[in-house]
Amino acid sequence: MTTEAKLAAILAAVQVDPGNRGLAAVPGDNLFTATAEDYAAACRSIAGCAGFRVSIVTGFCIPSVSPPTFETDGPLGAYFLERAFEALSGFIEIIADEPVMRALTAARKLVGHRERTLLDVPQTHKIIIERPGRAADGKRYSMRGIDVDALHNPRHSHYAETPTPGVLSIGIGDGGNEVGMGKIPHDTVVANIPNGDLVHCRVPTDRLIVAGVSNWGAYALAAGIFVLRGVRPPAGLFDPDRERTILDVMVRDGPLIDGVTGKRTATVDGLTWGQYIEPLERIAELFAI
Repeated sequence: MTTEAKLAAILAAVQVDPGNRGLAAVPGDNLFTATAEDYAAACRSIAGCAGFRVSIVTGFCIPSVSPPTFETDGPLGAYFLERAFEALSGFIEIIADEPVMRALTAARKLVGHRERTLLDVPQTHKIIIERPGRAADGKRYSMRGIDVDALHNPRHSHYAETPTPGVLSIGIGDGGNEVGMGKIPHDTVVANIPNGDLVHCRVPTDRLIVAGVSNWGAYALAAGIFVLRGVRPPAGLFDPDRERTILDVMVRDGPLIDGVTGKRTATVDGLTWGQYIEPLERIAELFAI
């Protein structure tokens, strides 16, 4: 299989809509097709950068539970990227609200490694995964149209939404309301996403990866970089059992919740574990792991 074919297969694995959010409701004019070339471009940007330095911003707080709690989609993907980038000799820093950072700290202790922080070296990339972004009225919304501004650290939101000179930004999202979705035409979001006219984030990123689940976009980004560099991922990186164990710990110590069900369970976006892990398994097959 050629490199291009592998990249196409990886993207196809994550661009399905298991939650029926409307990501591809209009054939040929939807959130998947709007930035079709961005996935490969994002992968190439990092793969071609020796000693890349990446900051990752994540964390989406669900307002419909008491108390409001951050969801599992986003943090799990961010930590996957941390482990992948460490194997690729990159330096990364994850920026998130305190509950998410507690979950990440617990995951690092479980796996037994330390974050390779940016320190004082020049930054090359900024990745924003599953983070609410400003809509047309300046507010940030959940998919149900609830204002979530007060639930998120404003400094982190400002950093996520503000271009950094000389740093390429990559957005990863799955609903139209996340940072990066401003790259998609408003009419396209409205035609595909319920509440799209209200919740559409108008903040673009240089590259945008839209996946059925935002964590899947992180899996795809990491996989694409390994493919382009022609190296195999470390053993266990694309292991569903390891991913489940990490999620268990993050849910327990954040705590984090399923963003769709609102329950404190080791699930993501209301999917069964079999549904959730299918794209990871399909990607792993490409590396014959």
